[in-house]
Amino acid sequence: MNLQIVIGILLLLFIILLILAYNKAIVLRNFVREAFSTMDVYLKKRWDLIPNLLEITKVYAAHEKSVFEEITKLRSLNYANLDKNQKIDINQKLNIGITKLIASVENYPQLKANETYAKLMDELSLIEDDIANSRKYFNGTVRELNTYTELFPTNIVCALFGIKSEKMFEINDTQRESIKVEL
Repeated sequence: MNLQIVIGILLLLFIILLILAYNKAIVLRNFVREAFSTMDVYLKKRWDLIPNLLEITKVYAAHEKSVFEEITKLRSLNYANLDKNQKIDINQKLNIGITKLIASVENYPQLKANETYAKLMDELSLIEDDIANSRKYFNGTVRELNTYTELFPTNIVCALFGIKSEKMFEINDTQRESIKVEL
């Protein structure tokens, strides 16, 4: 066989493998984008629910000022102007604030009995379940993309085309701790 034909075949195989690796990376990246988009809908719902929850809680728990300020500070950011990583970071901090808020409410039985508060908490509970489910899917797609971008030889293809690993939506050490309710 002619050396030029062998080199041509090898070059053609290399180009085909490069195209396949690139296309797989794009598919994985699009899964991550779709997964975040789904989770973002639930994060935004919770984002919009927080002011109502804060308002009704403030009436009963005025001395829990630091928790209100912490959540209000985070909530004052314009959600639409945040990028994906900022949304993940801020929502991780909001998780901590909401957990503290819920724990502090345990000291106010009259608030827990309030119908509006109960309705908001039911809504928040449903949204939190949706966020948890969508976070699982998001993290699964991120894991797949990250594995693909880190394995050889696809890591070379991904680096060549600027396809990078993504950040997972994880809980931090503070969220792993049990909330202590003191009555």
